[in-house]
Amino acid sequence: MLDPSSSEDTGGESDPEVVQETPRKPAAGPAGKRGNNTSSSTCSNTSSSSSRARGQRRQSAAPGGAPGKGAKDSKATGEEEEEEEEERKERERIQKEEEERKIKLQIYVFVLRCIAYPFNAKQPTDMARRQQKVNKQQLQAVKERFLAFLNGESQIVADEAFCNAVRSYYEGFLKSERVSRMVHSGGCSASDFREVFKKNIERRVRSLPEIDGLSKETVLSSWIAKYDAIYRGDEDMRRQPQRAHLSVVSELILSKEQLYEMFQQILGIRKFEHQLLYNACQLDNVDEQAAQIRRELDGRLQLAEKISRERRHPKFVSADMEPLYVEELRSSVNLLMANLESLPVSKGGPDFKQKLKRSSINNSFLDMGDEGDVLSKSDVVLSFTLEIVIVEVQGLKSVAPNRVVYCTMEVEGGEKLQTDQAEASRPQWGTQGDFTTAHPLPSVKVKLFTESTGVLALEDKELGRVVMNPTTNGPKQAEFHRMVVPKNSQDTELKIKLAVRMDKPPNMKHSGYLYAVGQRVWKRWKKRYFVLVQVSQYTFAMCSYREKKAEPQELMQLEGYTVDYCDPQPGLQGGRVFFNAVKEGDLVMFACDDEQDRMLWVQAMYRATGQSYKPVPPTQSKTTNCRGGLPKPASPISVDPSQRRGVEGLISAAPCRFDHAALFSVLQKQTLQHRMSDSFSCLGWFSPGQVFVLDEYCARYGVRGCHRHLSYLKDLMDNSENSALVDPTLLHYSYAFCASHVHGNRPDGMGTVTVDEKENFEAVRGRLMSLLENQITHFRYCFPFGRPDGALKATLSLQERVLMKDITTPVPQEEMKKLVQRCLENAAQINYSQLMEYAQIKADPQAAPEKRLEDMMRLGELCIEVLQQNEEHHSEAFSWWPELMAEHAEAFLSLYRAHMDGALQVQPVDSWDSFPLFQLLNNFLRLDLHLCNGTFHKHLQDLFVPLVVRYIDLMESSIAQSIQRGFEQETWQSVNNGSATSEDLFWKLDALQMFVLDLHWPEPEFAKHLEQRLKLMASDMMEACVKRTKSAFDSKMQKASKSTDFRVALSVCTMFNVLMDAKKQCSKLCVLDTGQEIDKQWQQYHSKIDVLIDEAFKDMISSLVTKLAAVLDGVLSKLSRYDEGTFFSSILSFTKPGMDLADTYITFIRQNQDVLRDRVNDELYVEKVFDQWYSGSMKVVCVWLTDRLDLQLHTYQLKTLIKIVKKTYRDFRLQGVLDVVLNNKSYETVYNRLTVEEATAAVKSGDGLQGISMRDSDEEDD
Repeated sequence: MLDPSSSEDTGGESDPEVVQETPRKPAAGPAGKRGNNTSSSTCSNTSSSSSRARGQRRQSAAPGGAPGKGAKDSKATGEEEEEEEEERKERERIQKEEEERKIKLQIYVFVLRCIAYPFNAKQPTDMARRQQKVNKQQLQAVKERFLAFLNGESQIVADEAFCNAVRSYYEGFLKSERVSRMVHSGGCSASDFREVFKKNIERRVRSLPEIDGLSKETVLSSWIAKYDAIYRGDEDMRRQPQRAHLSVVSELILSKEQLYEMFQQILGIRKFEHQLLYNACQLDNVDEQAAQIRRELDGRLQLAEKISRERRHPKFVSADMEPLYVEELRSSVNLLMANLESLPVSKGGPDFKQKLKRSSINNSFLDMGDEGDVLSKSDVVLSFTLEIVIVEVQGLKSVAPNRVVYCTMEVEGGEKLQTDQAEASRPQWGTQGDFTTAHPLPSVKVKLFTESTGVLALEDKELGRVVMNPTTNGPKQAEFHRMVVPKNSQDTELKIKLAVRMDKPPNMKHSGYLYAVGQRVWKRWKKRYFVLVQVSQYTFAMCSYREKKAEPQELMQLEGYTVDYCDPQPGLQGGRVFFNAVKEGDLVMFACDDEQDRMLWVQAMYRATGQSYKPVPPTQSKTTNCRGGLPKPASPISVDPSQRRGVEGLISAAPCRFDHAALFSVLQKQTLQHRMSDSFSCLGWFSPGQVFVLDEYCARYGVRGCHRHLSYLKDLMDNSENSALVDPTLLHYSYAFCASHVHGNRPDGMGTVTVDEKENFEAVRGRLMSLLENQITHFRYCFPFGRPDGALKATLSLQERVLMKDITTPVPQEEMKKLVQRCLENAAQINYSQLMEYAQIKADPQAAPEKRLEDMMRLGELCIEVLQQNEEHHSEAFSWWPELMAEHAEAFLSLYRAHMDGALQVQPVDSWDSFPLFQLLNNFLRLDLHLCNGTFHKHLQDLFVPLVVRYIDLMESSIAQSIQRGFEQETWQSVNNGSATSEDLFWKLDALQMFVLDLHWPEPEFAKHLEQRLKLMASDMMEACVKRTKSAFDSKMQKASKSTDFRVALSVCTMFNVLMDAKKQCSKLCVLDTGQEIDKQWQQYHSKIDVLIDEAFKDMISSLVTKLAAVLDGVLSKLSRYDEGTFFSSILSFTKPGMDLADTYITFIRQNQDVLRDRVNDELYVEKVFDQWYSGSMKVVCVWLTDRLDLQLHTYQLKTLIKIVKKTYRDFRLQGVLDVVLNNKSYETVYNRLTVEEATAAVKSGDGLQGISMRDSDEEDD
């Protein structure tokens, strides 16, 4: 029960509910503690006395000193004052640290009790599991793995689409400075990396065309699997299960030992301090913990009655809350009593069933589970090697000098060895015997024998013996030992010189005789032989042995113990210097006779326990260098059990006399700092074990819920302001709780609202509002790439909640909209300035125009990337105000506009290098629903309309001039599909139209105007090209000869090709897009071009055919000289002409056919030429024969015509002329006439035709 006097002596407390008490400084103990305090007080006294002496020197030197010396003294005085000021500050700092240390120890006492006997809270099992953080080293490793994949240095097979996705991810995400910031803030996990990649590829895969038999879901899963393989790299897969195991365990239920270890790290408690407090609080005693709770609850009831009696309530927002406050105190205590009563008596608090085995990772609270398997005596195995060297024997008098003597040696329980024989006058051997034993204290027997001379003697006579118990610490050199001789022997001074060397096995770390007493083992204070044995890498045991025993008599496993020096213990007889080993529920005291031996024991046990606290020998801890500064503050509690006042002061302090609200704020802040610095991306969420302890503390010690959440909000905002990522859901929950409480909604059943709570809430509300406004303004950097998922949306929701004046009245939409609008306006400025800084672009008016334009291109690409990222990752959060995001983008682009205008103004007049900038910006803007034809987009169009118009004007003039010059200098050599001039013309027209098309001009009217103008220009240029080609063709035909030597020139074929290419290009260059309305005038204009080309073709084919037919006219005119009845026919009949004329014409036909077939590109037009050429030739022959209808053909005429007609028919048929054309009326007429003439000639002259016959021709044709 509480001491009534302690409750009544609390005057002037600031809070009537909780009386604040600073833990009293523990009084010094009788020995060691007094020495420390004495030394420190001596140090302070020395420093103060030296200060007084310096002051006296200054006073004595000031009045009568010399001027120069006085200046020096004043300078020295100033330096001394500075030293004193520094010493004073250092003392204040150390004192402050000591006070904070005491407070943390007191908090830890309360935490220990909460963990040892919880009766209000349980560890939650439904909390979201947090992911492992990605640190800087891991980020760098991930970058290197993805870069190696892109460089083709990995074994992962991937297609081009996946490589492009990875490259975009690497350049846009992994190399981003915002990702580095996110990793530095500790809020980034591997899951975030994966989600960003997944979101990126989902957009890419949706844009891919469908593939038969391969779904896009399959592609996505395949890409994700490859991403995982790249991300993992060549990590050892055997380590994965271990990491997963630790991750799961740390986020689930922890055992009591793990919770103790965790809060030792949180509050900075040393291991031995925990052990002392654990034992002093009797945390392993269930009955004591239940009694402590009952005492605490009784004290809280007394405090409530005192508050009610003295009416010393805290200040409330309403005076009516004072009676309710006392009722709340009573009801909270009653609830705790009911919870305590509900626990079974035998249970003693909820069990912690989570058991963890020891991990290979040191210094982690995850390692602190229940102890492993308890060591048995049979687990401790030692093996020793003994070397016994017998040198000589002295003092042998009872044996004759010539008698033979020898020695035997044996280890108890082992074999017996014998030396060589020697004469009694010189008993020297130098013989070594090697033995092995498992006894730490073996018994070694050495005996001296002489041979018996008696006939009936069965054994040799024993002259003396030595029995020894060597240890590993014994001397290694040979020494004389007095031998025990038989009764009535003359050899009273018999001595043997021998050496016994006992080697220490590797698993034996130290050994020797110690006094010991403990609570579990060695319960009686006496001297024993101890051996420190290493059983395994992590297991050590302190074992006591008896003589000639292989197994230890008793043993103590050292895991969890803390060893340290201590002062002599009163009441323990034996031993001069002491040390102890402390553990929860156990204290073992050791003593030895030598200070050096104690130091060796403490060092060996310190290495074996693995404790973090390093024991300091008393001689060092007592020595204080007063000149060198202040002593290092020791622990407020002593390890020495004889000095329990520091510990007792902590555990006996009445909890109801403390300001638990303030203590809880410290505890929660330290817990959050520990949580934010661990290996998990927690975003401010506590682990289940931490939540459990904090809940239990609040319930057990009456911390009000509003105070808890206000402190939590402050701590979260502190972390957020220090660039740590905090989940806004946490802020929202805590703020909503506090708001409901302050506005009287009783979220935790508390109806009273203190003035401090209301004032703190308003202060937190104002601070939270500015924090949220800052986060919304810096949304790109506070929530990079939309991570954490949904955090920006939750922040906007919380901002709306904070703007509410109470818990029921909603915020006007216009007010929230104005706030977001203001934030986004500022965000545009910040984002653009950050972008300029990242791009390292400086607006230098003196820079070259090319450099400024290049900078604008790069800056434009970055601006587009920023806006695309905003749309992809942040637009969903602002979905309630899409027009505000559009205004933000316009404001962002307006800042870019100023730099862009400046760069474009300095460009040369006729420079077209700025068009790529327009294409870059326009291609982005025209596809954005909110930015298309917006302010910036229209300004961009206004800037480039004059440039586009002037560019087209200049190109039109240039093309027209190139046509004129080109056709004047045209050689008509074939180039691709036409001539050099035509190819250049069509390429320029096509390039100009493609350039304007690639501009994707967003304004429809101007875009239509540009297209029509370019089509008209192309039509005009095409017309000029056709006319000039036709003119050149006509000129060429006029100059051509009409003899059979005529060959179609290659230039003529090129002219045909030019017209054919013009006809093809006309459909692309001169026809408007079918989506536009085409008026009649445009249709007439375009049809005029088509008609012009067709007419030109027709004229050129007709002209060529006419020229070819003229050659046949020349041949026929030569045959006319053989007409019947003419003067020359009778003369020429005697010459007997050959078939040269026919052969020459046939050669003419065939060679021209080959030229046309090879050089003219279009088969259709070649066939047209051949059709007309054949028809024209047959018609000429038919006309020529018709004119000689009444005349009989000369034999020469008949033979020549038959050969010409027959070969012409066959050659044109081989060229693909159809039978319909071949067998026309002219051919039939010619065929019939020649057949009749052939028959007539055969009747008159027999075989005058020399085998030439139309019939032969028919048979050949068949």
